[in-house]
Amino acid sequence: MSSLSQQICHSKVEKSAINGQSSMADENPYHSHALAMLDDAIANARNAIGALQQADGHWCLPLEADCTIPAEYILMMHFMDELDDILERKLANFIRAQQVSEGHGGWALYYGGGFDISCSVKSYYALKLAGDSPDAAHMIQARNAILEYGGAARANVFTRLMLAMFRQIPWRGVPFVPAELMMLPRWFPFHLSKVAYWSRTVMVPLSILCTLKAKAANPRNVHVRELFTVDPDQERNYFPVRTPLNRLFLYLERFGSMLEPLIPSFVRRKAVRMAEQWTIERLNGKDGLGAIFPAMVNAYEALALLGYPYDHPYRQQCRQALRDLLVDEGERAWCQPCVSPVWDTVLTCLALQEDQQADQAVIRRALDWLVPLQVLDEPGDWRDSQPSLPGGGWAFQYANPHYPDLDDTAAAAWALRQANVETYQESITRAADWLAGMQSSNGGFAAFDIDNTYYYLNELPFADHGALLDPPSSDVTARCVGFLAMHGDPRHQAVVKRGLDYLFSEQEANGAWFGRWGSNYIYGTWSVLEALRLARIDTNHAAIRRAVQWLTSVQRSDGGWGESNDSYLDPQLAGQAVASTSFQTAWALLGLMAAGETDSPAVRRGIDYLLRTQTSAGIWEEPWFTAPGFPRVFYLKYHGYSKFFPLWALARYRASLSQTVA
Repeated sequence: MSSLSQQICHSKVEKSAINGQSSMADENPYHSHALAMLDDAIANARNAIGALQQADGHWCLPLEADCTIPAEYILMMHFMDELDDILERKLANFIRAQQVSEGHGGWALYYGGGFDISCSVKSYYALKLAGDSPDAAHMIQARNAILEYGGAARANVFTRLMLAMFRQIPWRGVPFVPAELMMLPRWFPFHLSKVAYWSRTVMVPLSILCTLKAKAANPRNVHVRELFTVDPDQERNYFPVRTPLNRLFLYLERFGSMLEPLIPSFVRRKAVRMAEQWTIERLNGKDGLGAIFPAMVNAYEALALLGYPYDHPYRQQCRQALRDLLVDEGERAWCQPCVSPVWDTVLTCLALQEDQQADQAVIRRALDWLVPLQVLDEPGDWRDSQPSLPGGGWAFQYANPHYPDLDDTAAAAWALRQANVETYQESITRAADWLAGMQSSNGGFAAFDIDNTYYYLNELPFADHGALLDPPSSDVTARCVGFLAMHGDPRHQAVVKRGLDYLFSEQEANGAWFGRWGSNYIYGTWSVLEALRLARIDTNHAAIRRAVQWLTSVQRSDGGWGESNDSYLDPQLAGQAVASTSFQTAWALLGLMAAGETDSPAVRRGIDYLLRTQTSAGIWEEPWFTAPGFPRVFYLKYHGYSKFFPLWALARYRASLSQTVA
């Protein structure tokens, strides 16, 4: 059977031959078969994603991270002496299954990635706590890999903090994170408002743990001294110097830690109380502090350290929030870093809105579920920089009212506007006004904050992960600008203009755009091209032509596209991978179609790839991670991306095909 692209080409030749008589073109057997193939694929994908819709109308698909998260769950149970042997066994089964048996023998941050010492140290410790013998073959292999890379002393700050609380290293091996940080004025070089929301929610309860020198219960008295190349108490190089500024901050930090005994007790009590109150205000009920796993764990442990009993409502809320992140697969279980119901629901709606045959009632139920979650009058942290800006955003999770997400908000408002402007007018207007008020001074938009660009803070000893901040990015800016342009409120024209200028200035020399929240340049390039389509920028614009040239240049021989997370480590690997993926192929196709390339050979070959690789269940299944939580540090696999993005691309192509060959 000929490929879809061949059939479409034949169809167009036939159409030309009959001098534009569309009634005959509709009868072309090649054309009919091509459309039938698309219709079947779209219907199967639509049915598959529809079967995953929950009773109240929303979607929430699993969100997977590397093994640090399930390892930390085991570590938390031993820290608190709240052991669950069955759960521990299941988590350990998952961790073992992710170990790289060939090559380095440790654990990576994503499938196909290189050895990561911090993930490997936590995974090894978790397995040992779960009862794995250090003499087992897989433990020997992991230990040898860790030692080969310098031992556990070379792990990142968060891993060393865990080791300090389990009394495996001295406290001098970790940064000085006193609760007195809460008392610093806003003009000081460091202030909570100067770091990203995720940094705030992790750091504040962590400051309680560090100030009170928390000690893990460790009921089985398990240690991992064998993971160090020298005695941890004798180690003198816990803080390798990265830059001259980092060296200066390290000296200041070490000097500050020496002065800690001089802090008056009443000051310390006040600081701890401030950190406690800040944390409790943002506990967020059963959804947890910041609605992210690391912050929840720190809050749970800090509350216990502060004397809150096991059955206290705050402890119960934290415990439930953590349990709700677990994914039980029978013989194994793993823990999500957070959940993504708003994002999954909105993107599924946008995909279905491209599908001419989709049941509009299905979309309407999802959007009706979404509307009440809009954050309107809650006292979010965005008010630190914009105290008079009314709310209007959506969080990424079920509830996170202190931290609505600009990316989710723009996508949600986009879907609402495409559905019915009149029905959802108030929600759309509130979202547009809030987004416009959250533009940074350089014209871009960040995920949560305005002008969160204090880059010197990434040189702090605490920030060795380089992810302390939330600066503007092309992909989030694209979503915000695209929606605001489509919305068309005259009050926001200047915002759109500045946003477009930012996007044009951020284009890479090769024509691509960096993808902060999706892997990677393919995601960023699609995001911007989609925004330029919504803003009605001429597809002959030089920036669009350069982007099209780059996308077509990185198309793989099988017709698909793929890009490894390795491109975050080496930009020269932009658009390159060992295999094509459905979601990245869909991004590239959506980007090319947004740029007016629907009729191009590259698009037809990409559509062929999606049709060939769709499973009999109507979905696409791949092991690859789809996005960075933090580039070079933490990566994610959205299990929904290989389900709704290909549907989105196929449906758009089908709609365009109907117009061009009718």
